[in-house]
Amino acid sequence: MAQIIQWFPGHMAKAFRLMRENLRLVDVVFELVDARIPSSSRNPEVDKLIGSKPRLLIMTKADLADPDQTRLWKAYFESEGHTVLVLDTRDPKTPQLVTKAARRAVASKKEAQLARGIHDQPIRAMISGIPNVGKSTLLNHLVMKNVAPTADRPGVTKKVAWLKTPTKLELLDSPGVLWPKFEDQSIGMKLALTGAVKDTIFAKDDAVLFLIAFFRNYRPKAIIDRYHLTTEIFDEDNVQILLAITEKLGFKDDYDKASERILIDLRKGKLGSFTLDILEDKDV
Repeated sequence: MAQIIQWFPGHMAKAFRLMRENLRLVDVVFELVDARIPSSSRNPEVDKLIGSKPRLLIMTKADLADPDQTRLWKAYFESEGHTVLVLDTRDPKTPQLVTKAARRAVASKKEAQLARGIHDQPIRAMISGIPNVGKSTLLNHLVMKNVAPTADRPGVTKKVAWLKTPTKLELLDSPGVLWPKFEDQSIGMKLALTGAVKDTIFAKDDAVLFLIAFFRNYRPKAIIDRYHLTTEIFDEDNVQILLAITEKLGFKDDYDKASERILIDLRKGKLGSFTLDILEDKDV
C-alpha cells in the first residue's frame, strides 16, 4: 500500500491565522501556483480564505513546465475569471510584469478610489502559495534586493512581514502553507515530487514509481534518453523500470539510491520540462 503523504506543521496553522487577520489590509492577493502542478499546488483553504477579494494568479517556474500545458492552464484559469501571469521568476522584467498585472487585477477598486478623490495610493498585496513555490524568489525580484531567504526546499519562510518595492507595491510575505488533509493522494505525490513537502516525510521510491507511471504515459522518451533504456522496458511494470534504471545508474539493486538520483534529476530539469497536472485529464 502506498504511503499517505501529509505535512502541516504548526507554523502553517499560525500563518493561516495571520493571513485571515491581515486580509482586510490588502487590495489584492498574489496567489502563486507551480506551473508544473498548476491545479495540485492551489491550496483550497487559501481559495476559500481569499473569497471575492481581487487576486492575481501567478504561475511560477514556467521555465520548468511543459509550455503547451502552461498555455492551456492559463486559458483555463482566465476562463474562470482570474487575472493570470505566467512567470519565470528569474526574468529581469519580473517587477514590471507583476506590477502591471497587479494594476489590472485591482483596476475597478482603483477607479472607485479615484472617484472619491484618492490618488496615487500604493497597491497592497498579500503573497500566498504552497511551500517552495517561489514566493521568496519573487519577493527578492520585486524588492530588487535579497530581503527574503530562499532555498530549494520547503519551510524556509516562517513569519509574516511587509516589504516595499520601487514600483509602488507594498507586499505582505507569509510562509508557504499546505492544507491539513489531501483528499487525493496523487496530489500528495505531485507535491512531494516538486519539493513542496519535506523529503524526509515520504518514501522516495513510492514517489518515483508514481513519476515513472506518469512519464511512461506522457513523456516516455525523456526517461529512455536520460537513462539509456530500450523501448522494450515499457512492456514491464513500473518496478522493473525502476530496477532497470537502478542498474543503468550503477547502483546494482539499491533502488533507494536510484530513486533519490531520479528525484534530483527531475527537480534540476534533467528530465526536461514537464507538467504533472494534465488539463485534458481534469474534469472540467
